Amino acid sequence: MKKFMTSRFFMLAVTLVSLVSFSACSDDDDPEPVPTITDVVANNPNFSLLLAAVSKAELADELSAPGNLTVFAPDNQAFAAAGINQEYISSASKEALANILLYHVVGARVGSASVPASDSVRTLAQKLIFASKNANGVFVNGVAVKTADVAASNGVIHVISNVLIPPTLTIAGVATSSENFSILVSAVQKAGLLTAISNPGKYTVFAPTNAAFQAAGVTQATIDELSPEEVTAIVAQHVIGTNVYSSDLINNATAPTLRTGTSLTIGTTPPSVKVTGGTNPVSNVVTTTPGATFNITTTNGVVHVIDRVIL
Repeated sequence: MKKFMTSRFFMLAVTLVSLVSFSACSDDDDPEPVPTITDVVANNPNFSLLLAAVSKAELADELSAPGNLTVFAPDNQAFAAAGINQEYISSASKEALANILLYHVVGARVGSASVPASDSVRTLAQKLIFASKNANGVFVNGVAVKTADVAASNGVIHVISNVLIPPTLTIAGVATSSENFSILVSAVQKAGLLTAISNPGKYTVFAPTNAAFQAAGVTQATIDELSPEEVTAIVAQHVIGTNVYSSDLINNATAPTLRTGTSLTIGTTPPSVKVTGGTNPVSNVVTTTPGATFNITTTNGVVHVIDRVIL
C-alpha cells in the first residue's frame, strides 16, 4: 500500500511539473506584439523631428489606430535637407503641420514590391503624390526611399530622404505664374491645351522658357504665324502622359509624348531630351534648383525647365 501511494505521488508530481513547463514554454513562445506606426516613430531616435511634428499636429492617435496605411516617413536627415528644424515645428500651426504630414500618408498598405514604374496615388491630404520604381530604386515625387517596408501593425513605413511639400499649383499655374514662360503659354493657348494641363492627371512637361524658344529661332511672332495644328504638334511633343522625375531618367530610354507617333529619347549626362530619330540639338534640363527649375511638383504632374524648345 505504501509503495502504491508513493508511486501515485510520483506520477502526480511529474504531471504538475510537465504542466508548469508547458505553460512556461507557451508564454516564451508568444510573439512580440507588432508596433503601430506611431510606436515605430516614437521608438526610433532618427524620427524625433517627425514625432514632434506628429504630436504637434495631433495625429498620433490616427497613426496608431487599426487600419492599413502607407507612410512615407522623413527621418531627421530628411527634415534637415528640407530646412525644417525643431524651431520651425514649434512655431508652425497644427493645421499647417497636419497638411504636410497627411501628404505623406496613403490610405492603403503599399509595399515596395507593389510600387509601379510610374503612377499617382491620392494621399490623406487629398492631393496626389507621384510614385515610381526603376533600376535606381523606389521614389515618391522624385525623393528616394532610403529604407523600404518597415512593418507596423496598421500599415507599412517607407523612410524617405526629404520632406514632401504639398503642391498648390497645376502645371498651367506654374507656366502662367512666370513671365519667362509667356511664349509657352501663348503656344499652349493657341493649341487649345491650357485646360488639359489644368485638369487632374500625372503629366510630365518639359517647359521651354522664352530664351529656350529663342535659342531655337522661335519667337512670339513665329507662334502667331503658325497654324493651330502646327503649334499643337510642337506643344504636344513637350508633354509625356505620366510622371517622370529626374530620378526616373534612364539613358537612351524613350517615352511617348502626347503627339501621336512621337517619342522623346532621354539623355542623362547631362539630363536632356530630344525627339527620337530627330536631328535637332538636344534640349537640356535646367538642373540648377530642384523644385524650382526641375522636379517641380504640381497638383497634376511635374515640370522640368529646358534650355531649348523641342523641335
